[in-house]
Amino acid sequence: MLLDRLKWRYATKKMDPAKRVPEEKVDRILEAARLAPTSSGLQPFEIIVVKDPAVRAKILEVGYGQSQIVDASHLLVFAAWDNYTAERINEVYDRIAAERGGETEGLKAYRQRLLDGYPGRDPEANHQHAARQAYIAFGLAIAAAAFEEVDATPMEGFDPDGVDAILGLRERGLRSVTLLPLGYRKSGEDWLDGLKKVRRPREALVTTV
Repeated sequence: MLLDRLKWRYATKKMDPAKRVPEEKVDRILEAARLAPTSSGLQPFEIIVVKDPAVRAKILEVGYGQSQIVDASHLLVFAAWDNYTAERINEVYDRIAAERGGETEGLKAYRQRLLDGYPGRDPEANHQHAARQAYIAFGLAIAAAAFEEVDATPMEGFDPDGVDAILGLRERGLRSVTLLPLGYRKSGEDWLDGLKKVRRPREALVTTV
């Protein structure tokens, strides 16, 4: 059950570079992220799967030397849109209309509401909104990895500008927000392996009104 797998997972500190995650498991983790809910269904982010060892070695340099970046089987980079534009919004809603058999009056009105609102806002505010949508997919990817019994290390500790430059993200209208190495823990060398999971008690976290 999912809760059992969430109790099992932790932010793995040492990955075993000799162990590879089967591609079918990675595909299911990516599919879980793709199916994540996002504001207005815009999915304002992309996921870059970095396999090239040379590229990952460069990311290690701007990732504060965190060994999981190079030792993991796969490295996922979640990159959010740098801004909402009319072109991006229309691309999404053209696809929705095409796949649902045409644009209804309701869908047309909703599209126009987005076009009237998002593109005129401050680009940084739009990027931060897009980044929050990427985090929803990021969380589902972490849960999916646990379900697949794949170790993962959620990372914000890196230089986004450095990762953007290495992967050429700014030229694509993207900015990196999180990293997610996927692999298998190296037992005996990971100081967190086997330690009790500690979380705030439910009564301190959940309030019923």
